[in-house]
This record gives sequence, structure tokens and C-alpha cells, in this order.
Amino acid sequence: MSTYFQMDFLSTLFVLSTGLLILVLIFLFLHDKFQSTNAIQRNYPVLARLRPISTTLGEFFRRYISDSDREGQPFSRDTREWVQEAAAGKKDIRSFGTELFYRDREFYFKSAVFPINTDEAEPVTHPIIGPLSEHPYTPQSLFNMSAMSFGSLSAPAIEALSLGTALAKCWMNTGEGGLSQYHLQGNGDIVFEIGTAKYGIRDVAGILDEDKLKNIAANPQIKMFELKLSQGAKPGKGGVLPGSKVTQEISKIRNIPKGKDSISPNRHAEASTIEELLDFINYLKLTTTKPVGFKTAVGNIHWFDELCTAMKQRDTQSLPDFITIDGSEGGTGASPMMLMDRVAMSIRQALPQVNEVLDSAGLKDRIRIIASGKLVTAGEVAWALASGADYVVSARGFMFSIGCIQAMRCHTDSCPSGVATHDPDLQRALIPSAKKIKVAQYVKNIQEEVEVIAHSCGLKQSRGLKTHHLG
Repeated sequence: MSTYFQMDFLSTLFVLSTGLLILVLIFLFLHDKFQSTNAIQRNYPVLARLRPISTTLGEFFRRYISDSDREGQPFSRDTREWVQEAAAGKKDIRSFGTELFYRDREFYFKSAVFPINTDEAEPVTHPIIGPLSEHPYTPQSLFNMSAMSFGSLSAPAIEALSLGTALAKCWMNTGEGGLSQYHLQGNGDIVFEIGTAKYGIRDVAGILDEDKLKNIAANPQIKMFELKLSQGAKPGKGGVLPGSKVTQEISKIRNIPKGKDSISPNRHAEASTIEELLDFINYLKLTTTKPVGFKTAVGNIHWFDELCTAMKQRDTQSLPDFITIDGSEGGTGASPMMLMDRVAMSIRQALPQVNEVLDSAGLKDRIRIIASGKLVTAGEVAWALASGADYVVSARGFMFSIGCIQAMRCHTDSCPSGVATHDPDLQRALIPSAKKIKVAQYVKNIQEEVEVIAHSCGLKQSRGLKTHHLG
């Protein structure tokens, strides 16, 4: 009897559930058929609601299944895996030949008939930045971390990068979001980026606060100041930090309202001409007593001709100590797609041209060039050195080293790896004490493989790489 009643109950439950499902489908059908905002749902009621699911699944299948190792944007699976293996301390060994054929290669290195053996190699030298500054800086690594702000990245991510870059003896760049306690955890070298909103050194109205600037400069970990004019991801537009990422802590560091979108101006109020830019840089140099340079994406190389003409008429000591050239490939910041896709030069175009202009003006030995823009592997770093860079920086390479999977959700506060989110539950996945080792190993492997390339070209160290070594 009990079995009979149990079956009867289940049958009734099934009938009710089925009836409820049919009612829901009828309701959705009528709603979709007679609504006026979505044409696809109007023509294909109910079925059109499956489209977002298929779009999401399509992205997953392309990234992890259908794309070949050399496909995928902005970074291919091969590139991401190279960084992840370097961060894991694995040697870069492959078999069965390259997948890059001559028609696919942007550049190659001209190998020497008689390469250099390891015992013939020389230690890599590192040129001084700001030799005329009161506190000049001699970096210990040719490969360093580019600008990434606390706010755009999570606290555990910044802490892991601080610990890792210190272990690797390379510098880390604060990004335009100001200096946080997490940047200081590793006690390593730091470049403080001054963005157009002056985060970290501003008053409530957004005006530069000289006392705050001097206070930052007094910290012995701060080695240089980088004045950000523009970046590759968004040339001509200021940074954007969604309100969902403006926590109480970030609000205090940046001196901005909590929970509200923070949008930086598209340029510095102090610099609307070349002369004003050079005056502002000189003011920053005198105020901080440390090397000061600027970062920019390049849209017109003739601007650098004008800049060099103006600089040659000034006291050498007042000149910028470095220029960071960011290619349009740069992209950790949130930005409109049209700016990312269609504005500014690629680093492949910009770096060689800027190097040539500075060299022709006789300023190459005075002003160091730092290259940035999708340079995440040893081959790309070696290319930058050969094309005129004194130092190379990367942002997304370091993100990959601490667990970024290129989920493309940086602006949504839902990063699944905990790198670019302030969700405490998602952040728990990122353990700084474990990730710091990966950061250090990534930098170490980059530098070692750059030297391997130099030795294959017959050079005793990578500083000897020049444009004639490229094909």
C-alpha cells in the first residue's frame, strides 16, 4: 500500500511539474512574441533565450578546444603556456620543429656561424637611469614589471607581485592608482606612476599635493617617477576604474569617493605643450630628487622631433631621464574597443622610430628608452633590446605568472583567478607566498633565454643586440 501511495505521489508531482513548466514556457512565449525591445526574441520566442548561453559556451570552446596553439587573442595558448612554464621554473624545450613558418614570423634573429659558449659569456650590464639626478638609479634587471594599479588588481595580486619582483631583483610599477601597503611588502624597487588624476599625491579636488609627493619620494623603495601621458590601451583617454572596484581602502589611497566610477582626465592640467611638459618634468625632478621620465603611446613620430629640438635647447640636467614607449598592444586597462583597435602605433613601429630620433639628436645616452606593449616572452624582449630599448617592461606577462587565465573579465570584478577582483571569495584562490616564486622564476627565465638568443647571435651579452641582428 505504501508503495502504491508513493508512486501516486510521484506521478502527481510529475504532472504538476510538467504543467508548471508548460505554463512558464507559454508565459515566456507570449512575453517574447509581443515585447518590442529584442527583435530576435520576437521572431524566435523562447529559443532566442538560449543565445547568450551558446555565446558563452562558444567563447569557452574557442579558447580551450577549437583554437590551435598559435591562435587566440590577445595572447595565443602557446604564449600563455610559455609564460606559465617559465613561471613554474620549467625549461623551454620543444620537439618536432617550429609551428611558425617564415610567412608567420614578424622578425627573426640572425644566428652566428660561431656562437658564444656559456663560459665565454659576460655578465649583463645595466645602464644608469638619471645619472645627473641626486639619487640616480641602476636597475638590477633588464626585464621589469610595467604599470598595474592596486584597484585594477587585487590586494593579493599586488602583494604577490611585490614579493616576487623583490625576489627577482627587478622593479615594479605602481600604476596610476597610488602607493599601497601591498606594494611595500617585498621591500623591493618601486617606480611610482603619476597619472593624470594624481592618485596618491592629490587633494580632494584632484590637484597635485606637493607635500604628499615629497612624502612618497622620501620612501627609499621609490626609485623613479613615471609621468603617464597616455598608454597603449587607451591613448587619448584617462583611466577608468569601475565603482564596484572602489572599496573603502582604495578610496582612501586615491582620495576619491567610495563606490563611484573613477575616471581620470585625458591629460595633465600642467602640460598642454612640449615646453609645459618639460617644465613639469623638471619641477618633479627638483621636488623628488629622483629620476623622472614619462610614458606615452606614439601616434605621430614628428612630435618626438619637436620634443628633441626643445630638449636640446635646455639644461641637460632638467631633461627627462627616461621615456617609456607603450605600443597599442598594451592592454591591462579598461578602455573603449575603438581606442584599443584603431589608435596609436604598434610597439613594432614606435620603438625603432623613437630610438632613431633620439639617437639622431644625440640624446640616446642621456635618456633611457623603456619598451612596453605585449612583450611577454624572451624573444620579444630580445627584439626590443635590439630595436633600441634599454629596459623592457611587461604587465600581462606578470599577470600570467600569478595565475591569470585570460578570462577577459578584468573590468567586471569577477576575475576567476583572483588577480583582478575585489571579491573576497575569489581572492582566496591567490596565495601571495606561493605566487611570488612564480614571478621570480618568470623573470629569471626571461633573462636567461634572452642571453641564449644573444649568444646564438655571437654576442657575449644581450646589450650587444642591435637592429642589424634582426631579420
